[in-house]
Amino acid sequence: MKRLPWIGLAAAAALLASCNRPADQAKAPSAPLAAGPERAGPFSWNAATGGFEMGGKPVRTVKLWTFDGATDGFTAVASKIAPAPGQGISVTIADPTIRSPRGLDVPGGQYSLVLVRLTRTAAAPGWDGALYYSTAGHSEAIRYLGKPTSGANPAVGETTTLVYDMSRQAVGAPDWMTSNIDQLRFDVEDKPGGAFVIRQVAIAENPNPAPVAASPPATAPAAKP
Repeated sequence: MKRLPWIGLAAAAALLASCNRPADQAKAPSAPLAAGPERAGPFSWNAATGGFEMGGKPVRTVKLWTFDGATDGFTAVASKIAPAPGQGISVTIADPTIRSPRGLDVPGGQYSLVLVRLTRTAAAPGWDGALYYSTAGHSEAIRYLGKPTSGANPAVGETTTLVYDMSRQAVGAPDWMTSNIDQLRFDVEDKPGGAFVIRQVAIAENPNPAPVAASPPATAPAAKP
């Protein structure tokens, strides 16, 4: 009788167990969260090149966060924040504050745009969308902020790119343009309960010195209580 090679009791047991294991117990990789319908705007994301574009031409960025399996140093105060399947960070809002890493050292006069591409995954009673920032001369303050000129308040399931033209910031101009930016703070909602996947964030040059035109939301926002 031909003797089979000795493979050891432990290895044999493992081999038998694997033969009897149902195929559907194998762990499948997480599928990326679908971006859903995307609102048209002045800037778009090109997945093939991994960058933002305006009018089909690449936009020069000094900082670009794509959240490939990590939060890339972005933090939340009380909200749940974690890498999203595929690409992005999922955020469930408890406190609106989301901050970038410190030490950006971005010359605001050269890089006047902030682009935030996100998908809303749950509704909330109050949109905010304010962008605060700190510099060597001041910390975050209500006296210095931007509001999106395009892409605000997406519907559930909608993807949009928020465009902050900080050369025309909502409060405190021309502070951004005369400062080096140390950190960003993004308040996506005014009240808790909403949820988003933030897909990419960039600080970029404006290829067009004209003001960024506002684009209306795809659907009318719900009335605030």
